Amino acid sequence: MQNQSSQGLGKTLGVNGFGRIGKLTVWHHIARKSFQEIVVNIGREAGQSMADIAHYLERDSSYGMLQHYLYGHQAAPVITAIDEAENGLTVDGVTLRFLKEHRNPADIQWRDHHVPLVVDTTGRFLDPTLPGDHPGGALRGHLDAGAEKVIVSAPFKIKDKGRPMPEDAVTTVMGINANDYDPRRHRLVSNASCTTTCLAHMVKPLLNHFGPKRILSASMATVHAATGSQAVLDRLPKSGVRDLRKNRSIMNNIILTTTGAANALRLVIPEMEEIGFIAESVRIPTATGSLIILVLDLQEEPESDPIRRDVINGIYRQAAELDPNGYLHFTEKQNVSGDIVGRPRAATIIEGHETHTRTAEVTLDLGRIPGLPETVRASLKDRVYRIPITQAVIYGWYDNEMGSYVNMLGDRTVSVAEDMT
Repeated sequence: MQNQSSQGLGKTLGVNGFGRIGKLTVWHHIARKSFQEIVVNIGREAGQSMADIAHYLERDSSYGMLQHYLYGHQAAPVITAIDEAENGLTVDGVTLRFLKEHRNPADIQWRDHHVPLVVDTTGRFLDPTLPGDHPGGALRGHLDAGAEKVIVSAPFKIKDKGRPMPEDAVTTVMGINANDYDPRRHRLVSNASCTTTCLAHMVKPLLNHFGPKRILSASMATVHAATGSQAVLDRLPKSGVRDLRKNRSIMNNIILTTTGAANALRLVIPEMEEIGFIAESVRIPTATGSLIILVLDLQEEPESDPIRRDVINGIYRQAAELDPNGYLHFTEKQNVSGDIVGRPRAATIIEGHETHTRTAEVTLDLGRIPGLPETVRASLKDRVYRIPITQAVIYGWYDNEMGSYVNMLGDRTVSVAEDMT
């Protein structure tokens, strides 16, 4: 049962796109009763009637039936009215309106439907620097069409790398830097990505405990469920495509790909600028439920206790207990990916059972440090030092669709809407 307490904001929410994140965002706000009306822009005809859209909304291959998500497995259907003339549905007391005419944000009738806040889930409009009348469509088009604020369910991507982030745009992860959002200044808000959300909640407790100076380097690999950008069967790549692997069947392959989590992490945790960090991604044939493997090199200090598995797990256990939002979870049970699918509000679930540490001494020859002045080099009594370094391996689960990302996107949406009341 996923129903949450009503926020009663009374506003109308706009949702652009009705794919995986768009549909589950609608589920989230129906459950939460945070908005009386939700206007969903599909931007095209779908099926043969509104009944077909209702059919799509009601059923999900990963999360089951909508009524079961809301009220448990004995619940009756919750879509109680279908209005073909108005392209509308009534779902558990919430009014849904569907727009089908326009795909360019600047042309969507947000003003006509009195929509002040839009969540763009299309993944297409990510550059906050483009003007609203850009020929290919742009995020700012929503503002030109009547919205006051826009939340993006993906990281910003500025195509012209020389252009700075606009003053009215900000990237936040709930529970990490949510207060960086200034309602007086920011009109465009990126909710980062599912991977960045999980990673930020894995890294932050360690930064708080050790500080950036003791974290010498870090790397992560996300073992990520399939997404809609990948092919069910092998297909011919489109013109200009560089990554040929995404055109291979996700049903039959483990696929190497890329992630922008490292860059986005620096936006929400600026201390990461001081730490060398590498992020990689692997796609696997599951529908949802993903895993981050985080590897850190930590400097031991003589006056501190040795960094061992119980120390790392203790940091996470305490952070989870003190987390006022309940975003960080810690467990020493043995899980598989299916166990964490749908887990509400879990940005990351630390698998404490699999935390590992290993300490070794690194030999450092100070005389070989590039740029060291000759006078300093000559004054060294001992050139070679052995420094104890501990490598820690930490596993964090996250449901990249509903359980982690959409629930936290919903929290971001409600918090922005509350500041608009």
